[in-house]
Amino acid sequence: MAKEKILVVEDDEDILELIDYNLKRENYQVVKATSGEEALAAANGEQPDLVVLDLMLPGMDGLEVCRRLKSAQKTMNTAVIMVTAKGEEADVVSGLELGADDYVVKPFSPKILVARIRSVLRRAKAEDENQPDGVVERHGVFIHPGRREVRAGSEEVDLTFTEFNILQFLGRRPGWVFTRSQIVDAVRGTDYYVTERSVDVHVLGLRKKLGKYGSVIETIRGVGYRFKE
Repeated sequence: MAKEKILVVEDDEDILELIDYNLKRENYQVVKATSGEEALAAANGEQPDLVVLDLMLPGMDGLEVCRRLKSAQKTMNTAVIMVTAKGEEADVVSGLELGADDYVVKPFSPKILVARIRSVLRRAKAEDENQPDGVVERHGVFIHPGRREVRAGSEEVDLTFTEFNILQFLGRRPGWVFTRSQIVDAVRGTDYYVTERSVDVHVLGLRKKLGKYGSVIETIRGVGYRFKE
């Protein structure tokens, strides 16, 4: 049975064929592109479920490809996994801020890449099937948006307005890494002010209030935060 369609964007032919081989072994449908321009054309024509996107491409680089994918109506919901060189932390942050879903660093194991692909596709499917009322219950933490209620284990937790919004935002997308900038954009309202620097303070407060369950909020060094998958 055919699985989801994956667009692989990579200008190194050896790496491209290696990824192609391993994905086809898992019965994924594979579409290949070796440049940013080819990637955009393939994404619009083939409508893949996920794009494996090398950031170091000739001509149009991967960040620009990601920006265009996420800003176009037809491809904005297509999942993107970035492939980046070791030490290119700034590119990772930029890609996540543009809407990429995950990243792997070269050199990488094909098994790790396949596992990341499965995880991102699984998260996307779970989000589509999420309960209408947005209730989250994971790792002993219960979040009810309608009642603005949070429980850690059997204990009710009293959170500030901003703390609740940050926890809800992260909790609805377990495993997804968000930059401080993305968190600010998601929780900022007209009646209160949140800055990237204050996100760390709010997260610290959240962890303290959640007690032994505070570890559900994980720090991704140099990037931001995520809710434990």
